[in-house]
Amino acid sequence: MLLFDIGDLEQLVEEVRDQEKQPTKRTPKKHGRRLIPDGLPQEIIEHTLPESDIVCPVDGKVMEPIRREESKQLDYIPSKLKVIVHRRAVYACPEKHDQAVLVTAPKPPQPIEKGLATSGLLAQVVVSKFGDHLPGYRQEDIFSRHGVEIRRSTLYDWMSGVADLCLPLYQRMQQRVLESFSIHTDDTTVKLVDKQLRSTKPARFWCYQGDAEHPYAVYDFTLDRAREGPAKFLESYQGYLQADAYSGYDGIYLDSGGAIQEVACWAHCRRYWYKAREVDPARAHWVIGLIQRLYDVEKLAKGKPHQERRDLRQKYSVPLLEELRTWMDGKLFLPKSTTGEAARYTRNQWAALNRYVEDGRLAIDNNAAKRLMKPVAIGRKNWLFVGSVEAGARAAVLVSQVASCKLNQVEPWAYLRDCFEKLAGRSPGDSLDDLLPDRWLNDHPNHRWSIGSLRQQERAT
Repeated sequence: MLLFDIGDLEQLVEEVRDQEKQPTKRTPKKHGRRLIPDGLPQEIIEHTLPESDIVCPVDGKVMEPIRREESKQLDYIPSKLKVIVHRRAVYACPEKHDQAVLVTAPKPPQPIEKGLATSGLLAQVVVSKFGDHLPGYRQEDIFSRHGVEIRRSTLYDWMSGVADLCLPLYQRMQQRVLESFSIHTDDTTVKLVDKQLRSTKPARFWCYQGDAEHPYAVYDFTLDRAREGPAKFLESYQGYLQADAYSGYDGIYLDSGGAIQEVACWAHCRRYWYKAREVDPARAHWVIGLIQRLYDVEKLAKGKPHQERRDLRQKYSVPLLEELRTWMDGKLFLPKSTTGEAARYTRNQWAALNRYVEDGRLAIDNNAAKRLMKPVAIGRKNWLFVGSVEAGARAAVLVSQVASCKLNQVEPWAYLRDCFEKLAGRSPGDSLDDLLPDRWLNDHPNHRWSIGSLRQQERAT
């Protein structure tokens, strides 16, 4: 039996929804086209009439303009390539000596020494591959339209070079993620070329997302789904790990001696009950409705301090969870039915499913990690496979950079171009913290990605 009136929860949720529907400002809501953003260059085209068409029909005088009516359109100018010519001065002594001494002005360090591509072109290639999911042959075609023939093998060599350049920054991001209070993780398959088999075999990309104080997405590449992959990555981690019910994590929790606490995903649990509604609609829909109330509590707690979030969960979510547990204990389920599978999953994961109510910093589900798998899922439909184990590891480095930019609403091309330039001139012992995406954005606020913030707002509503 619930310890609170369910009507109180529903009334609070309705109040939150009503507040979200109300405009935050008193200005009328704009309809139709979205406004053209400020800061874009403008070209003004004047439209006038010849004098023969502006004769006043009353007195025959030529009319004069009294105002201008403006309308705006967006135009597109295709991107273009340009050649950077480095002219290095060579100095010599005006006096003649037996052995000539020449001094040449140095060229700034380059991301790829003696390479054809600048930081801007390298950033474009990386963003096109891992942000826009364009395979090499498509980029090859795009460059050919600009009159430049760049083979895809050259593009891949460039990406390998900048991945090695970004490796220290990637490792620093990994260290920061492992300092998180909680980590979201998930994995998905990718095809790996096996030259011995003359075919492909399945490999894995894993993602690890840190908490709000460590907002980075770090990917890892492994040959299989064995426990050794995440165990090696999480070797020094202590905190909460939110993941699916993959059995490989069980050994990680056990070996950590309690240092790593499991947090399960209610969205994953709901999928089992949603599938069961086809054969057992009455009981499945009852559970789905109760899970919806758990999410209603999350809507109520959204944006509040984590201690207040915890208090709301303790007041409303805990009684709902107890009601679900009591209900399942009083029911019988056929073991091999879809309802039985849903009940078995819920019972087996019960402690982990309840863990999120312990702390307001924890999430009710693992959807954050699920979203990080989309770039890989979309990408593998375009570039199809990974060419080698080394290529997979380097791809993980570059995907981490692009995904972390999107996570922090940073425009990835500007960020990568600046990172490539600065990393090329850095010494091994220099700090890399100023190149972390969130801190870089603080120093370059004009490169905030407005499209990313718009999608964040859409997800939030």
